[in-house]
Amino acid sequence: MPHPTDIADPISRLPLSGLRVVEFTHMVMGPTCGMVLADMGAEVIKVEPIEGDRTRHLLGAGAGFFPMFNRNKKSIAIDLHKPEGAEVARKLALSADVVLENFKPDTMVKYGLDYAALSAVNPKVIYVSHKGFLPGPYEHRTALDEVVQMMGGLAYMTGRPGDPLRAGTSVNDIMGGMFGAIGTLGALIQRGITGRGQEVQSALFENNVFLVGQHMLQYAMTGQAAAPMPARISPWGVYDVFTVKDGEQVFLSAVSDAQWSTFCAVFDLPDLKADTRYATNNDRVRERPTLLPILRERLGRYTASQIAQMMEANKLPYAPIRKPEELFDDEHLLATGGLADITLPDGERAGQTTQAALLPFTMDGLRLGVRLSPPKLGAHTDALLGELGLDADNVQALRAASVVG
Repeated sequence: MPHPTDIADPISRLPLSGLRVVEFTHMVMGPTCGMVLADMGAEVIKVEPIEGDRTRHLLGAGAGFFPMFNRNKKSIAIDLHKPEGAEVARKLALSADVVLENFKPDTMVKYGLDYAALSAVNPKVIYVSHKGFLPGPYEHRTALDEVVQMMGGLAYMTGRPGDPLRAGTSVNDIMGGMFGAIGTLGALIQRGITGRGQEVQSALFENNVFLVGQHMLQYAMTGQAAAPMPARISPWGVYDVFTVKDGEQVFLSAVSDAQWSTFCAVFDLPDLKADTRYATNNDRVRERPTLLPILRERLGRYTASQIAQMMEANKLPYAPIRKPEELFDDEHLLATGGLADITLPDGERAGQTTQAALLPFTMDGLRLGVRLSPPKLGAHTDALLGELGLDADNVQALRAASVVG
């Protein structure tokens, strides 16, 4: 019997085995949707331009986009601008159960790859569009994750007052792709009932609004506007980052009266426990301006490691302050199979093995693993064109004309 964390599970056990997905996507949002479906067993074919998805070559914060969001996929390189290339792409798309795209409105219409064109031939196709905005006044604006974070209240909530700050990862792109995958799964279930496909749309701006919806309803409930997170009125008395001995930092919390009682016992704070100003959580919230400076002073005698051990031993919530690169060595991720080996496809480290984070759930006790490393550009062009009925001479002619790569 396989170990629950064994990621080398047979393809036949994966829920989307046998499903073909053709993906016309780039950057993060669309590729995330494709990755989710691929991890669950779908055959996902990534259609790239002849020069490759430009995220293969991004620097800085974009360097991790392609290897993170394009595992378990096949790659075919096609020049859609050439009529022969668009024709090949249409044949490929018409072989699919699901088509994904995340281009500007009307882009796919130019190539006969829009939902109306494909569904007229294959009414079972599920067509998933990833956009900046759902149809409406904003739909023709150019959107990026940072753009919608700024206009959708998330940057305001993340930064200090007067200093809007984007979140530290591509939250809207990633979640927008996840919602695209959720919509795909719902459409697949409905197709099983009705026999017909449908168009699914997911958008960055609407995703961002969903993320800040709790703050919108905070205002609706209280009549008071939500303050940026660094200046927020916390719902918990002890819920903050503390700088302790040797300048180390640790996040500590006590979110119930029982946890506060334990917290005071662990750190020898009988006077605070007895102080009626801090009797209940709401009392402690109101008294945070007096309580937190006292806690900072008294906890400053401990190292972060000592505090972590004491919190852990007493089942109190805490967290070390980690950097992303430190997670490669996280004992929990290593023990539970939360990271999987991939081979880097591009750049100076092409061919080297590293690890990537897996989807954060199990199915049938197994993590959904890596069957295919992120592909090299056009790695599957010949095989896929062969499946479409093109012989070697046809493929060679198309390659010589730079229609495929």
